[in-house]
Amino acid sequence: MNDLQRDIAGAIDAHHRLEADLSQWEALEVGEPSLLDGWTRGHVLTHLARNADSHAQMLAAAARGEPAVQYPGGRAQRDADIEAGAGRPLAELIADVMESNRALEAAWSAAGERVWSATGDTVAGPVALSDLPFRRWRETTVHHADLGGAFTWRDWPADYVRLELQRMTMLWNSRQSMGLTGLPAAALAVPPEHRLAWLMGRASIDGLAPAELMA
Repeated sequence: MNDLQRDIAGAIDAHHRLEADLSQWEALEVGEPSLLDGWTRGHVLTHLARNADSHAQMLAAAARGEPAVQYPGGRAQRDADIEAGAGRPLAELIADVMESNRALEAAWSAAGERVWSATGDTVAGPVALSDLPFRRWRETTVHHADLGGAFTWRDWPADYVRLELQRMTMLWNSRQSMGLTGLPAAALAVPPEHRLAWLMGRASIDGLAPAELMA
């Protein structure tokens, strides 16, 4: 299994975990606050659906030989789409997430070498399209925990945690002053999933300020 196949498998597993959890939800839960400031659970679910759509659209554009732009209207479009869908009934939100998941998985299956070798533009900057499955794995896994339900960062899969820790540790090192590389001892003393949650702004560690890498 190569890295791309691994990341697609991980993202599909994350889709299934999320959908299994959502099937247990009650109707009133969708309007409650998530763990993300200013967002309800409806905002998080809508974001997950529109994020899947945006990835599928990038792959389709690359297949046509066109620029692969995640959100043609930029961050304003992204935010407006999330706000517009956040207040829908639970059944509609769940159906949206599931349909967008299946459409993205079909796009992954259809993508050939030309697509995977292309690059695209996101609101955060350029991206190799071959990295999109890992990014989707991240989006689904992390935002699943952001819903504030039974699934938390302590439940993040070990294979995802291992791969993401490599990326986040490199980002941490790149933000430090010359000669001050390496994670703090207190961060290294906690389990990997706790360390990653701290790096991603989802948990605290005694004696450490927030990592502030996700702004």
